[in-house]
Amino acid sequence: MAQLHSMESRTGRAKQRYGAKGERLVAGVVPLSHDQTQVLMIQSAGPGGWVLPKGGWETDENAAEAACREAWEEAGVVCTVQRDLGVIPDMRSSALLTAHAPKASYQFFEVTVDEERDDWPERYKRKRQWVGYSQAATALANRPELLEALNRSSLKR
Repeated sequence: MAQLHSMESRTGRAKQRYGAKGERLVAGVVPLSHDQTQVLMIQSAGPGGWVLPKGGWETDENAAEAACREAWEEAGVVCTVQRDLGVIPDMRSSALLTAHAPKASYQFFEVTVDEERDDWPERYKRKRQWVGYSQAATALANRPELLEALNRSSLKR
């Protein structure tokens, strides 16, 4: 399916898509190894430990393109979309939501990592790490929407 080779990093939210209820539309990936035994996680830009690559879906791209762009920007990987994991609503409590982290709707894709590059847009902000299912599930325990995406994926348990 979709594979993006090189792209430039984007900043700001001028082209951000929003849903019918005003929620921010976010696209993300569950990046798997070719044998589906490991998932690539990235350090959260804020507090919260390790997360899956995700970010705003913009008006000039489809959700799969946005998801692969975010995988490149945040994790430095070139990936191929294997399947659509569907839409997952934001399950965080409203106490955790701020203007910086508004309510969102997540569109996730399972992808295979084809290439890990040493030079990527957020390399100084984020580390990346391959982990198995139990370590990933533990890391995502406080992010139910990301855990749901992980659980919908083909990652071997």
